[in-house]
Amino acid sequence: MKVAAIVGSIRKESFNLKLAYYIQHRYKHLFQLDVLNIRDLPFYDQDTESAPPQTVVDFKGKVAEADAVLWVTPEYNSTIPGVMVNAIDWLSRVDQVMVGKPSWIVGSSMGLLGSVKAQGHLRDILFSSGISSPLLPGNEVYIGLVHEKMNEKGELTDEPTIKYLDLVSGNFVKWAKEQSRLKQLQSQV
Repeated sequence: MKVAAIVGSIRKESFNLKLAYYIQHRYKHLFQLDVLNIRDLPFYDQDTESAPPQTVVDFKGKVAEADAVLWVTPEYNSTIPGVMVNAIDWLSRVDQVMVGKPSWIVGSSMGLLGSVKAQGHLRDILFSSGISSPLLPGNEVYIGLVHEKMNEKGELTDEPTIKYLDLVSGNFVKWAKEQSRLKQLQSQV
């Protein structure tokens, strides 16, 4: 299974970027995770949406080719970061590559709540008509106090967090495969 990861923090030492790479390494036996670069995406511009720059074409192509999307979000001002909104704007316009594509959300923060508000907003956005992405239900991953649960190599060290992420990763794979099967059945009708 191919999964595209969209990380809402472009900072070099971002905990959420480290979390995406941790997931990529730890669960490589379950899925192939491609951590996409959203740093180079230009601001969404309706004047160029029908003939976007090559960075946008490449980004949308990678999402279109993926079987599912992993959203890894920090929380900025109680919501998702602007760079993530910009990526969503590109994905939701013209060919709308996210429609029907399964999504899973994880996030971390140095605060106690682990991006709970941002994830709530992201769920609302992904459920909207321009995206229409089914979301993994009941498996929320909020990693609070991440700076105390990750070592200098970017590896999670907190056993309860790791065990929960193991469980949710397995649930995600099963659920995403079921979504794919349902989509195939619907296309046959």
